[in-house]
Amino acid sequence: MTRTGIKPALDDLLFSRDLTVQEAADRHFAPEYRQRTDGQWADRAGFLEHITHLRTAVAGGHVQVHEELYDGGKYADRHTAHITKKDGSTVRMEVYVFADFAPDGRFSRIEETTLLLQGSDSDRDIGNAR
Repeated sequence: MTRTGIKPALDDLLFSRDLTVQEAADRHFAPEYRQRTDGQWADRAGFLEHITHLRTAVAGGHVQVHEELYDGGKYADRHTAHITKKDGSTVRMEVYVFADFAPDGRFSRIEETTLLLQGSDSDRDIGNAR
């Protein structure tokens, strides 16, 4: 089984504009996917709405993984998302992730907590923006 990880998933979702949001999601997230970010749950449809919104604001960026752990069907990581928005402003967000994989190696659940390192107060909720 080939398992995905946060960096390839976020690269495809946010920075690979040759893929649609749906194509990127299908590559890395199971149909039953759900996510909790800073205490707010979203089902797969809500997650796709969030990513679609982010694509309207994000011009580019990259993900830096600091630690990453695979253990059977479990995943954990700490990463920093470096984002340049279309208005030229930048956001740096540190994210702590705990996740489960579906049998096919895609994410079925992610629970994450975010910490704004750089950006405006309005960027504090970028992890849940829609």
